[in-house]
Amino acid sequence: MNGRRLHAAGAVVAAAFMAGGCVSQGTYDKLEEDKNQEIGALQKQRGGLQDQVQALQAQRSGLEQQKTSLEQQQADLRKQVDALEQQKAQLLTASQQTLSQYDSLVRNLTEEVKKGELQVRQYKDMLTVDVAEQLFFDSGKANLKDTGKAVLKKVGEALKGYEDKVIRIVGHTDNVPISKAAQKVFPSNWELSVARATTVVRYLQEVGIPPERMIASGRAEYQPIAENETPDGRKKNRRIEITLVDRNAAQEAIPARQ
Repeated sequence: MNGRRLHAAGAVVAAAFMAGGCVSQGTYDKLEEDKNQEIGALQKQRGGLQDQVQALQAQRSGLEQQKTSLEQQQADLRKQVDALEQQKAQLLTASQQTLSQYDSLVRNLTEEVKKGELQVRQYKDMLTVDVAEQLFFDSGKANLKDTGKAVLKKVGEALKGYEDKVIRIVGHTDNVPISKAAQKVFPSNWELSVARATTVVRYLQEVGIPPERMIASGRAEYQPIAENETPDGRKKNRRIEITLVDRNAAQEAIPARQ
């Protein structure tokens, strides 16, 4: 384009020479200055166009990077969705399994449940058998009564089949302090609750449950399920909890050996 314009300028100059025979130096200089300004403007315009091209190329590169990033995010989200779907399926299976185990446990202990000797509860993936303290023990003592042995033996037989579970036995008391006479053996409800849980563990071991599947502990009066202000409430709080816990969850709760 610049060449064509210069050629046109030359043609104008030539025509001027032909028409007038000669051109003054001032006229020639003016024409040359005009052409130089036009050339400068065109070069500036060309530079601006080159800048626009570079900007568009940079923008295109940025969009491609953004596209790649979005595709990666989409792939990551897809993996997360797949993982959540898998967890959902596992939880559903575990829930159905727990419900089936609950039904089976209740069927095996139907007679005792009807008599009110024990209660079977389900919470999430755990099954708990609550046994009233008076069925197992005399007040202030940790020796297992014969009536308790009969019930506990049947409970043990019902629990044998759940080899994927750990059996957690927890002793609970009301908030009545240990009598002076009993304090020689159990200084507080802490010792009494732990001793009762340990007695239950030993008996369950005798009826065939592997000891490595069991955990014994005591909570004294510090985990009540009823008010301790009434005799009925205190009676409910004096209990033995026998809970089936997922083996992995139980192992996570126990600190690893150093």
